[in-house]
Amino acid sequence: MIRSELVDKIAEENPHLYQRDVERIVGTIFDEIIDAMANGDRVELRGFGAFSVKKRDARRGRNPRTGEAVPVEEKHVPFFKTGKLLRDRLNKR
Repeated sequence: MIRSELVDKIAEENPHLYQRDVERIVGTIFDEIIDAMANGDRVELRGFGAFSVKKRDARRGRNPRTGEAVPVEEKHVPFFKTGKLLRDRLNKR
């Protein structure tokens, strides 16, 4: 499902809301999750999962084309851990 499909589904299930309002709501939710993660905070949605940021230390990598060793800088990457309810539904429990 992509963002526009999510907006369409929510608008369809809530006919009292305008499409543009649903788009603004979905956009605000995503923006707040992104802002929280950018600040290093953890975002937990009970039953769904938790978004967090993990730090990857600098290391020596390898250029796959030449085999030459190259430095890889430290970076922060998004991480998602599923919640129990989501995990159980995916495993049909």
